[in-house]
Amino acid sequence: MRGLVLLLAAVAVAGCGGAETDGVELEFWAMGAEGENVQPLLDQFEAEHPGVRVHLQQLPWTSAHEKLLTAFAGRATPDVAQLGNTWVPELAALGALEDLTADVRQSGVVEPADYFAGAWDANVLDGHVLGVPWYVDTRLLFYRTDLFRLAGYDRMPGTWAEWEEAMRRVKAVQPEGGHPILMPVNEFEPPLVLGLSTADLLRDGDRYGNFRSPEFRRAFEFYTGLFRQRLAPATSGSEISNVYQEFARGRFASLITGPWNIGEFQRRLPDDVQGSWATAPLPGPEAGTPGVSVAGGSSLVVFARSPHPREAWALVEFLSRPDVQVAFNALTGNLPARESAWEASGLADDPYARAFRDQLRHVRPTPKIPEQERVAQTLRTYAEFAARGQMTADQAVAAMDADVDRILEKRRWLLSRGRAGGGGR
Repeated sequence: MRGLVLLLAAVAVAGCGGAETDGVELEFWAMGAEGENVQPLLDQFEAEHPGVRVHLQQLPWTSAHEKLLTAFAGRATPDVAQLGNTWVPELAALGALEDLTADVRQSGVVEPADYFAGAWDANVLDGHVLGVPWYVDTRLLFYRTDLFRLAGYDRMPGTWAEWEEAMRRVKAVQPEGGHPILMPVNEFEPPLVLGLSTADLLRDGDRYGNFRSPEFRRAFEFYTGLFRQRLAPATSGSEISNVYQEFARGRFASLITGPWNIGEFQRRLPDDVQGSWATAPLPGPEAGTPGVSVAGGSSLVVFARSPHPREAWALVEFLSRPDVQVAFNALTGNLPARESAWEASGLADDPYARAFRDQLRHVRPTPKIPEQERVAQTLRTYAEFAARGQMTADQAVAAMDADVDRILEKRRWLLSRGRAGGGGR
């Protein structure tokens, strides 16, 4: 009901100062649930911008990346599109994206200071703004408050050492065969977010892997140590039939996951567990150093081949307005990219969402290079080997560096000749 009221209130707000044009048609590509739910906002945009029509094309996430690259090769890109943050550098390297730096500077709507800094930074390459965060996403802890309380903790500890000790105590009060944390070994996010708390994943201008550095090794040792101590099971997500059921049984006392699981936990956990779970930001490596997570989510970009860049930017501005972000949250459940929208929507006071707001103030983008997804999969592969005991930590980080250095060989070659992926046209 709250979401419906917020949506109706936002749609009732009439904007002004739109593009004064006749017969302009914009092509807007959006993925997944966003594409399925954004149409009411596009209708509002059209009402506020007479003469501008927006044609929405909905893309499944599974084929969106390939379709975008095919569209670029065929000179058939849309005017505006939703891009996952890690895709922005790849499209920027192709010269496909409009540089929005001047538009942002002149805008009375898009205010960089109102955005979560790490999410905004994910869209800035070589000083150029290539996208505007549309919604944000990150990872943090969901945990059983009753089990942690039974172990002597009223709240999640703040440092890695305290967190590890808390997990040992939780294991002592769990059902037989239980684990204090679930970190599926086929997911790259847990070792990634721990690594981001202590180190840059790449070095020397993103030319080489940085996994053997003492800083990353510290995070990787902490990660692999959880499996050695049997605080986390060395299993993949596919080996767990129903994570919600196992969480309810107390087999797992915590897991690192994203905001979509707030609704899933509220729907899937039984009534007797509903008052016994909470969310918390990730602990930091040491006292006074907050835990860092990844700056995820999607951004809005304008393609360089758009014949209507002024109207395309007007659409980006509209979807970036705080009142429209509130309506978008009501439609999709996605977390707003702007802090002011958190206040207006009431999310800042939500007992489960507010931990995400705290975590989003401490996020970092992954390396802003076209090869990042291959880097992340390399991290996942060798982290799994180490978690399963098939490699030592030394062997795993050495293999990561070797493989990532090969992945970045072309990047080094281009940089040596003054060319590389990044930073706009």
